[in-house]
Amino acid sequence: MFKQYYDRFIAWREAHIRERQLVLILSLLTGLMCALAANLLKWLIASIHRLLALALDYGQFNYWYLITPIVGVTLSMLFVKYVVRDDISHGITRILYAISQRKSIIKAHNMWTSIVGSALTIGFGGSVGAEAPIVLTGSAIGSNLAKFFRLDQKTMMLMIGCGAAGAIGGIFKAPIAGLVFTLEVLMLDMTAYSVVPLLISSVTATCISYAFTGTESLFALDNYDPYSFSETPHYLILGVVCGFLSLYFTRGMNWIEGVFASVANPWRKLAVGGITLSALIFLLPPLYGEGYETIVDLLNDRTLGLFAGSPLAGHDTVAGMIILLSLTVLLKIFATAATNAPGGVGGIFAPSLFVGCLGGYVVGILLNQLGIHVSESNFALAGMAGLMSGVMHAPLTGIFLIAELTGGYYLFVPLMIVSCVSLIVIHIFEPHSLYAMRLAQKGELITHHKDRAVLTLMKMDNVIETDFSVLKPQMTLGELVRIISHSRRNLFPVIDSTGKFAGILLLDEVRNIMFRQELYERFTVGQLMTSPPALLSYDMPMEKVMEVFEDCGAWNLPVVDDEKHYVGFVSKSKIFNTYRTMLMRFSDE
Repeated sequence: MFKQYYDRFIAWREAHIRERQLVLILSLLTGLMCALAANLLKWLIASIHRLLALALDYGQFNYWYLITPIVGVTLSMLFVKYVVRDDISHGITRILYAISQRKSIIKAHNMWTSIVGSALTIGFGGSVGAEAPIVLTGSAIGSNLAKFFRLDQKTMMLMIGCGAAGAIGGIFKAPIAGLVFTLEVLMLDMTAYSVVPLLISSVTATCISYAFTGTESLFALDNYDPYSFSETPHYLILGVVCGFLSLYFTRGMNWIEGVFASVANPWRKLAVGGITLSALIFLLPPLYGEGYETIVDLLNDRTLGLFAGSPLAGHDTVAGMIILLSLTVLLKIFATAATNAPGGVGGIFAPSLFVGCLGGYVVGILLNQLGIHVSESNFALAGMAGLMSGVMHAPLTGIFLIAELTGGYYLFVPLMIVSCVSLIVIHIFEPHSLYAMRLAQKGELITHHKDRAVLTLMKMDNVIETDFSVLKPQMTLGELVRIISHSRRNLFPVIDSTGKFAGILLLDEVRNIMFRQELYERFTVGQLMTSPPALLSYDMPMEKVMEVFEDCGAWNLPVVDDEKHYVGFVSKSKIFNTYRTMLMRFSDE
């Protein structure tokens, strides 16, 4: 019954609402739903924080920090393992994978599961951010709305972008950052067709968040020092420092997560991660949760009591503050990885802002100690933009997000300097962001490069051909001639008795003997077949397939699976035809 009404509804929509009009309506709806999801997540995290503060007596050394983070990660791990039963970590990476490998389809449960997992993780003190989970939530909302209305892959990709833009706009109250994040990080092309829906989602989500939480910036500044041209060399230095901090953040996170991944037993992984996380938070309390309170304190030059409750605190000296802040910067990636790896749900948005803020503040202190007068809070603000630019390879996102988060539009020039220098530095060592590097290594990353993007979207199923007559090595020349007479191909795969690929036989190779009947019983296919110039794997990325074709100069190549069983053939002409079709479908309008 439901399907009947559903089909009627879709038919009515197709008859009365044009697709472009529908996309605008859905982008508005997506922005609304993203704002509600973002504010729900923030409310859940804040509520858990308040309940813990009321229920627990935090003494001089905050011993509860040794327990609550483990509880949060454990609850999140159990929720993911026994309720979700799916991987919901690395939210941005999963969105990129869905765009490039899953035809922009994101599972429906992602519209709510990341909210629950992230609230449990961060509410109890997990050292991660809520932004990546809410971006995955928003993208899942956009994807599933598009799927409900049976929209094509290109439009589904756009709706994923609308969900991401709405999520950033909703959680940060930063509409421009939501737009540029989608264009830079999710790598959608900015066209007249796409930019309006993205803006609608982002602005709608921001306005709804204004209604819930007011129009104040997330990181409000009490005062600021205006930028002076004479400070340009100092910000260049900060940009270089942020570039190397971004490199440390990216490679360090990747390495630590690799170490955790090598631990097969999930309970042992939970024990190691939980103990590591709790110990780090106990020693360095700013590592607790997202760390936004620490960011606000540093942006307003409030360092007194920053490490209150830590056994390492007690010396309110400049040197002591530099050491504690530096330790926090260096150990933040360990706390973040120890939160996510055992089963916590969170992202690196907040950690990158946190590390950038503390790193920039330390650079400001050091320059002042050297007699170079700079604003430490301005350096903290610019450091956030530099880290975000370097870690995410997204300079515009870093610039506009920090300006919108702080209301620091007066610092656009230093934000641009630090972001650009940071990106240049890290690009020397890492061509891809932390989000994209794993997919790039597998050839599964869609990029702004049009040719590579189309090749990434193409799958082996799109180009493989199976209408070839299969030969056996023991077949005689006479049997081969009879098969040739009924075939439209001049290429024949040879398969052994186990179904494994043995070689190929070209019509040109037997043309000179195929009409000599006296040879029909003398030669077999096994004697006449040859080896192909190369073999293609069924799971090989299309960009790699094209490299193989270019290297060997062939026009047709056989495809085999992991056990060398014959699957079919791929031809250059089929790839070119499919490429042209997809390029037209995803071309700018």
